[in-house]
Amino acid sequence: MSADFWAGYLSGAIGIIIGNPLDIVKVRLQAATSRTPAALTPSPSPSSPLLPASSPTPASRLRPSAALSTGTAAPILGYGALNALLFVSYNRSEAAINGFMATRDSLWATWLAGAIGGLSTWVVSTPTELVKCRAQVSSPAASSWAVTRDIWSTGGIRGLYFGGVVTALRDSIGYGFYFWSYELATRCWPSSPDDTHNAPRVLLCGGLAGIVTWASVFPLDVIKTRLQTQPWASERDPALYSKRLGALAVAREALQQGGLSVFFRGIAVCSIRAFIVNAVQWAVYEWTMKEMGSGREPLVNPTAVVLG
Repeated sequence: MSADFWAGYLSGAIGIIIGNPLDIVKVRLQAATSRTPAALTPSPSPSSPLLPASSPTPASRLRPSAALSTGTAAPILGYGALNALLFVSYNRSEAAINGFMATRDSLWATWLAGAIGGLSTWVVSTPTELVKCRAQVSSPAASSWAVTRDIWSTGGIRGLYFGGVVTALRDSIGYGFYFWSYELATRCWPSSPDDTHNAPRVLLCGGLAGIVTWASVFPLDVIKTRLQTQPWASERDPALYSKRLGALAVAREALQQGGLSVFFRGIAVCSIRAFIVNAVQWAVYEWTMKEMGSGREPLVNPTAVVLG
């Protein structure tokens, strides 16, 4: 397989290991105080993972016994593959777009290629996000495998893709800004043409790209999380299974419950996590590509910013 596949896989897996504890906090903050119709209110079980409306502080979201591992298995496997698919799709799409448009180093082409790359990850990201989120907010704690088995037994393959539309929209927009902001930051960074792999530059630009990405899609991510963490304990009853709220209904309910601020709950924690995780991911990706002989070509004019 290509160098960008393995570089993407390795960087994605390492990023998840580093960022999982803060990701648990983010997901639980986003899912907190979610309420569904009384008929859907379940008793606590691995298949009904919604957190209670209490536990208002970020610290309370981390249960000591499970804080470092809850929902880790699915992301490590899923996001390694997702990141590999993302970088392969992005690199191929950018080359094709630049060739078709007869442009070079265009940031618009970079954003579009990132959006295409993000959309291509949908087949992996939707089930991975669903299992991860439900495992992270489960009470009592449930493993990724237990959550996957439960989803499969109640909904089959279709169940694993619940929330797929909003996930695809989030990934397409978010990854467009991900690659766009990283490329913009690297071009604006004062550097000489021969230090493309300079560690501080890659770390800072990668971290900033992570923050920009999440800032651009955080409300969508809140909707996705609340959508996918609805109680499913009654799903074995087909009549109740069909009453799960859709994305628009979840958004309206969230707005009624907490106003506009609910769509930004957890963004501070997410930004800290995004900076750390994406700084490391980009450093690992760039280093791996360089070691495999497929590193970036130095920019002729690294301070130039081409917008179109």
